[in-house]
Amino acid sequence: MAADHSFDVVSKLDLQEVKNAVDQAMKEIGQRFDFKGSASRVALEADHLALASDDEAKLQAVVRVLEERLVKRGVALKALDYGPVEPAAGGTVRQRVALAQGIPTDKAREIVKTIKGLKTKVQAAIQGDSVRVSGKKLDDLQAAIAALKAGDYGVPLQFENYR
Repeated sequence: MAADHSFDVVSKLDLQEVKNAVDQAMKEIGQRFDFKGSASRVALEADHLALASDDEAKLQAVVRVLEERLVKRGVALKALDYGPVEPAAGGTVRQRVALAQGIPTDKAREIVKTIKGLKTKVQAAIQGDSVRVSGKKLDDLQAAIAALKAGDYGVPLQFENYR
């Protein structure tokens, strides 16, 4: 038995919480005085958010409202990838925000490199959009989790299937 214990490093978004945050943001935009009569909106589409408003200043206010709601719902802002602000029909502007799901390969390689640099007896293997870390001692696995929590990889990390 080479590896008795293991855990997975993943990066997932709770899309239900994102949907709830978008709904709350739209409700606040509809009620706020500074948005009265504007074409400001936030929409959750298949794998991204679509933001629209009258001008860039209002669009930034929409972004702030959305980010506040996402933080209150426990969604990490690292998972948002903002696209460029584009002009739209009727003198409005729009912005697309991609929702990052899974760990990209280059980030997974950084995670594996960090774990191998710990000089503990754990192994890390990239499995699709997650990283499996295994070892004999639970203390070594906990040290690996602590090291990963201390680092910044540009994506939110969660630790699952700790056995």
